[in-house]
Amino acid sequence: MKARKSDQQLVHLLADLEEEAVLKIVRQRIDVGDDLMQILEECNEGMQLVGQRYEQGEYYIAGLIMSGEIFREVVELVQPLLVMKAEKKSSGRILVGTVSGDIHDIGKNMVGMLLTCYGFTVIDLGVDVPPAEFADKAAEIKPDIVGLSGLITASFEMMKETISVLRVEAAKNKLSFPILIGGGMIDDQVCQYVGADYWLKDAMAGVRLCQSLLTEHQ
Repeated sequence: MKARKSDQQLVHLLADLEEEAVLKIVRQRIDVGDDLMQILEECNEGMQLVGQRYEQGEYYIAGLIMSGEIFREVVELVQPLLVMKAEKKSSGRILVGTVSGDIHDIGKNMVGMLLTCYGFTVIDLGVDVPPAEFADKAAEIKPDIVGLSGLITASFEMMKETISVLRVEAAKNKLSFPILIGGGMIDDQVCQYVGADYWLKDAMAGVRLCQSLLTEHQ
Protein backbone atom coordinates (compact mmCIF):
# COMPACT_ATOMS: atom_id res chain seq x y z
CA MET A 1 0.00 0.00 0.00
CA LYS A 2 1.39 3.37 -1.05
CA ALA A 3 1.19 6.34 1.24
CA ARG A 4 -1.75 8.64 0.64
CA LYS A 5 -0.84 12.01 -0.92
CA SER A 6 -1.69 13.83 2.30
CA ASP A 7 0.82 11.65 4.15
CA GLN A 8 3.86 12.27 1.93
CA GLN A 9 5.47 14.44 4.62
CA LEU A 10 6.60 11.43 6.64
CA VAL A 11 7.86 9.65 3.52
CA HIS A 12 10.05 12.58 2.51
CA LEU A 13 11.28 13.38 6.01
CA LEU A 14 12.59 9.86 6.37
CA ALA A 15 14.10 9.99 2.88
CA ASP A 16 15.83 13.23 3.94
CA LEU A 17 17.12 11.49 7.09
CA GLU A 18 15.37 13.97 9.39
CA GLU A 19 15.44 11.72 12.44
CA GLU A 20 13.92 14.04 15.07
CA ALA A 21 11.14 15.24 12.75
CA VAL A 22 10.24 11.67 11.76
CA LEU A 23 9.98 10.47 15.35
CA LYS A 24 7.98 13.56 16.37
CA ILE A 25 5.40 12.95 13.64
CA VAL A 26 5.21 9.23 14.41
CA ARG A 27 4.56 9.95 18.10
CA GLN A 28 1.89 12.51 17.21
CA ARG A 29 0.13 10.10 14.86
CA ILE A 30 0.25 7.30 17.42
CA ASP A 31 -1.29 9.66 19.99
CA VAL A 32 -4.26 10.47 17.71
CA GLY A 33 -4.81 6.80 16.85
CA ASP A 34 -3.57 6.73 13.25
CA ASP A 35 -3.28 3.38 11.50
CA LEU A 36 -0.02 1.80 12.66
CA MET A 37 0.50 -0.21 9.49
CA GLN A 38 0.05 2.93 7.42
CA ILE A 39 2.80 4.62 9.44
CA LEU A 40 5.14 1.70 8.78
CA GLU A 41 4.24 1.62 5.09
CA GLU A 42 5.07 5.32 4.72
CA CYS A 43 8.39 4.82 6.48
CA ASN A 44 9.07 1.85 4.22
CA GLU A 45 8.37 4.05 1.20
CA GLY A 46 10.84 6.57 2.58
CA MET A 47 13.41 3.79 2.89
CA GLN A 48 12.87 2.94 -0.77
CA LEU A 49 13.62 6.55 -1.70
CA VAL A 50 16.83 6.35 0.33
CA GLY A 51 17.79 3.25 -1.65
CA GLN A 52 17.13 5.05 -4.92
CA ARG A 53 19.25 8.01 -3.84
CA TYR A 54 22.05 5.64 -2.89
CA GLU A 55 21.90 3.96 -6.31
CA GLN A 56 21.99 7.39 -7.98
CA GLY A 57 25.03 8.44 -5.99
CA GLU A 58 23.22 11.07 -3.91
CA TYR A 59 23.78 9.11 -0.67
CA TYR A 60 26.70 7.04 0.54
CA ILE A 61 26.58 3.96 2.76
CA ALA A 62 26.26 6.22 5.81
CA GLY A 63 22.87 7.35 4.50
CA LEU A 64 21.66 3.77 4.28
CA ILE A 65 22.83 3.08 7.81
CA MET A 66 21.20 6.26 9.13
CA SER A 67 17.87 5.47 7.46
CA GLY A 68 17.95 1.98 8.93
CA GLU A 69 18.53 3.42 12.39
CA ILE A 70 15.59 5.83 12.00
CA PHE A 71 13.36 2.99 10.84
CA ARG A 72 14.46 0.86 13.81
CA GLU A 73 13.44 3.68 16.17
CA VAL A 74 10.04 3.95 14.47
CA VAL A 75 9.55 0.20 14.86
CA GLU A 76 10.37 0.46 18.57
CA LEU A 77 7.57 3.01 18.95
CA VAL A 78 5.01 1.06 16.93
CA GLN A 79 5.74 -2.57 17.78
CA PRO A 80 4.34 -2.68 21.35
CA LEU A 81 1.03 -1.28 20.11
CA LEU A 82 0.92 -3.71 17.20
CA VAL A 83 1.53 -6.61 19.58
CA MET A 84 -1.47 -5.55 21.68
CA LYS A 85 -3.74 -5.23 18.64
CA ALA A 86 -2.59 -8.22 16.61
CA GLU A 87 -4.71 -11.30 16.16
CA LYS A 88 -2.80 -14.31 17.37
CA LYS A 89 -4.86 -17.09 15.83
CA SER A 90 -2.12 -18.17 13.43
CA SER A 91 1.25 -19.13 14.84
CA GLY A 92 4.16 -21.25 13.76
CA ARG A 93 7.93 -21.36 13.40
CA ILE A 94 9.43 -19.36 10.56
CA LEU A 95 13.12 -19.53 9.69
CA VAL A 96 14.45 -16.43 7.94
CA GLY A 97 17.78 -15.06 6.80
CA THR A 98 19.57 -13.12 4.10
CA VAL A 99 21.48 -15.41 1.74
CA SER A 100 25.25 -15.64 1.50
CA GLY A 101 26.89 -12.70 -0.22
CA ASP A 102 24.21 -10.20 0.78
CA ILE A 103 24.30 -8.13 3.96
CA HIS A 104 21.01 -6.22 3.58
CA ASP A 105 18.59 -6.81 6.43
CA ILE A 106 16.10 -3.93 6.61
CA GLY A 107 13.32 -5.70 4.66
CA LYS A 108 13.97 -8.98 6.45
CA ASN A 109 13.86 -7.28 9.82
CA MET A 110 10.57 -5.56 9.01
CA VAL A 111 8.95 -8.83 7.98
CA GLY A 112 10.33 -10.55 11.06
CA MET A 113 9.02 -7.81 13.32
CA LEU A 114 5.53 -8.01 11.82
CA LEU A 115 5.46 -11.81 11.97
CA THR A 116 6.39 -11.64 15.65
CA CYS A 117 3.60 -9.13 16.23
CA TYR A 118 1.14 -11.57 14.69
CA GLY A 119 2.12 -14.45 16.94
CA PHE A 120 4.76 -16.28 14.91
CA THR A 121 8.03 -17.55 16.33
CA VAL A 122 10.74 -16.12 14.09
CA ILE A 123 14.21 -17.65 14.02
CA ASP A 124 16.44 -15.11 12.27
CA LEU A 125 19.84 -16.35 11.07
CA GLY A 126 20.95 -12.83 10.16
CA VAL A 127 22.75 -11.86 6.96
CA ASP A 128 25.30 -13.49 4.65
CA VAL A 129 24.02 -16.94 5.66
CA PRO A 130 25.59 -19.95 3.88
CA PRO A 131 23.28 -22.62 2.42
CA ALA A 132 24.54 -25.26 4.85
CA GLU A 133 23.61 -23.07 7.83
CA PHE A 134 20.04 -22.72 6.56
CA ALA A 135 19.85 -26.49 6.05
CA ASP A 136 21.31 -27.36 9.45
CA LYS A 137 18.94 -25.00 11.24
CA ALA A 138 15.95 -26.30 9.30
CA ALA A 139 16.81 -29.85 10.32
CA GLU A 140 17.16 -28.73 13.94
CA ILE A 141 14.00 -26.65 14.41
CA LYS A 142 11.69 -28.17 11.73
CA PRO A 143 10.18 -24.83 10.63
CA ASP A 144 6.72 -24.44 9.18
CA ILE A 145 8.01 -21.92 6.62
CA VAL A 146 11.43 -20.78 5.42
CA GLY A 147 12.01 -17.25 4.12
CA LEU A 148 15.08 -16.15 2.17
CA SER A 149 15.92 -12.49 1.66
CA GLY A 150 18.13 -10.98 -1.01
CA LEU A 151 18.25 -7.38 -2.18
CA ILE A 152 20.88 -7.54 -4.91
CA THR A 153 20.66 -9.38 -8.23
CA ALA A 154 23.89 -11.21 -7.40
CA SER A 155 22.02 -12.98 -4.59
CA PHE A 156 19.78 -14.90 -7.01
CA GLU A 157 22.34 -17.63 -7.68
CA MET A 158 22.89 -18.10 -3.96
CA MET A 159 19.13 -18.24 -3.41
CA LYS A 160 18.95 -21.00 -5.99
CA GLU A 161 21.77 -22.94 -4.33
CA THR A 162 20.31 -22.43 -0.84
CA ILE A 163 16.88 -23.66 -1.93
CA SER A 164 18.44 -26.72 -3.56
CA VAL A 165 20.31 -27.57 -0.34
CA LEU A 166 17.15 -26.99 1.72
CA ARG A 167 15.14 -29.34 -0.52
CA VAL A 168 17.73 -32.10 -0.07
CA GLU A 169 17.79 -31.61 3.70
CA ALA A 170 13.98 -31.60 3.86
CA ALA A 171 13.76 -34.88 1.91
CA LYS A 172 16.44 -36.49 4.07
CA ASN A 173 14.64 -35.55 7.28
CA LYS A 174 11.09 -36.03 5.92
CA LEU A 175 10.30 -32.36 6.43
CA SER A 176 7.84 -30.28 4.48
CA PHE A 177 7.92 -26.49 4.39
CA PRO A 178 7.21 -23.88 1.73
CA ILE A 179 10.10 -21.58 0.80
CA LEU A 180 9.42 -17.86 0.37
CA ILE A 181 11.78 -15.31 -1.13
CA GLY A 182 11.68 -11.55 -0.78
CA GLY A 183 13.58 -8.46 -1.89
CA GLY A 184 13.27 -5.37 -4.00
CA MET A 185 14.38 -7.09 -7.21
CA ILE A 186 12.26 -10.21 -6.76
CA ASP A 187 9.47 -11.07 -9.21
CA ASP A 188 7.72 -14.16 -10.54
CA GLN A 189 10.49 -14.87 -13.03
CA VAL A 190 13.14 -14.85 -10.30
CA CYS A 191 10.92 -17.04 -8.12
CA GLN A 192 10.71 -19.66 -10.85
CA TYR A 193 14.42 -19.45 -11.59
CA VAL A 194 15.57 -20.02 -8.02
CA GLY A 195 12.92 -22.68 -7.34
CA ALA A 196 11.04 -20.96 -4.51
CA ASP A 197 7.37 -21.62 -3.80
CA TYR A 198 6.30 -17.99 -3.30
CA TRP A 199 7.73 -14.50 -3.63
CA LEU A 200 6.83 -11.18 -2.05
CA LYS A 201 7.96 -7.56 -1.88
CA ASP A 202 5.54 -6.23 0.70
CA ALA A 203 6.05 -7.03 4.38
CA MET A 204 2.36 -7.15 5.27
CA ALA A 205 1.65 -9.38 2.31
CA GLY A 206 4.26 -11.72 3.74
CA VAL A 207 2.40 -11.90 7.03
CA ARG A 208 -0.90 -12.64 5.30
CA LEU A 209 0.74 -15.31 3.13
CA CYS A 210 2.27 -17.04 6.16
CA GLN A 211 -1.09 -16.97 7.95
CA SER A 212 -2.78 -18.44 4.89
CA LEU A 213 -0.18 -21.19 4.44
CA LEU A 214 -0.39 -22.31 8.05
CA THR A 215 -4.19 -22.26 7.99
CA GLU A 216 -4.14 -24.56 4.96
CA HIS A 217 -1.92 -27.08 6.74
CA GLN A 218 -3.79 -27.17 10.04
